[in-house]
Amino acid sequence: MENFIDNLGYESVLSEKGSIAYNPDLPLDKSCYREAENSDIFVIIIGGRYGSPISESDSINKDDFYERYESVTKMEYESALKKDIPLYILIDKSVKSEYETFKKNRDNQSIKYAHVDSINIFHFIDKIFKQNRNNPVKEFEKHNEIEDWLRNQWAGLFTDLIRTRSKQAEISNLTNQVSELSNLNKTLKRYMEELISETPNDKGKKLIKEEEERLRYYRMIEKLKRAGAADDMRRTARISIEEVVKIFKASKTLKELSEKYALVLKEDDRGKKLFDLWKDNKDIKRMFKEVTDILDLPELK
Repeated sequence: MENFIDNLGYESVLSEKGSIAYNPDLPLDKSCYREAENSDIFVIIIGGRYGSPISESDSINKDDFYERYESVTKMEYESALKKDIPLYILIDKSVKSEYETFKKNRDNQSIKYAHVDSINIFHFIDKIFKQNRNNPVKEFEKHNEIEDWLRNQWAGLFTDLIRTRSKQAEISNLTNQVSELSNLNKTLKRYMEELISETPNDKGKKLIKEEEERLRYYRMIEKLKRAGAADDMRRTARISIEEVVKIFKASKTLKELSEKYALVLKEDDRGKKLFDLWKDNKDIKRMFKEVTDILDLPELK
């Protein structure tokens, strides 16, 4: 594996090869976790050996197959997972086969497993499969299967990188165009204000003020469309964002908001249920505050 990774142009970091810089002020395993957090790609091969217990563990009887404890290898994986480092997980085919047996006999401690030295390996695999992302798993039987899979996976990772760079260039170009349009808009605005301000009987000033108000209202509406509470209310009740604004402006308390929204939903009896749901929910209150801030209204009590 070390030769394969190095030949691809990557730098392999393996504790057994002395690649990890150990901090004399920390337990050895802490340096391993730090190195895992600093890696760009993390590859873990799960075979029949669970590994050494972490430094925080009390006395562990490793000879007891069913003894539960955390291993250094598992915590290295946890460290990389927390940092959202791309993970590539390989499981020995015979271990995976016994894991299927374990799933059907979780509470049965009379079974003797031939290919693993600890029940913790199966619990570790459990955790991996429960992740909803960043958990690509490959069963392997021969070493070349590992190489072929990793080569294909990393080629795909490189392709994604190229596409991301291309998208970033497109976004940068679009940002420049928007900036240019913004500057052009400011120039046109100044021209129009100069021309309109010379209109007799103060009609020009009135028109400028009306347009400024219209633009402020438009910006406010656009912000509300991105505010979670306002958008959810609009979609649920199938009303316009302007109608949501009216509901908030007509409500001074959370209770009034729940009642008026229930009327829009044409479910009068739902007002109390909504209020009971909202009154102690900090997340909902925070979302409502976002709306009242946009509308420059007092916070709902």
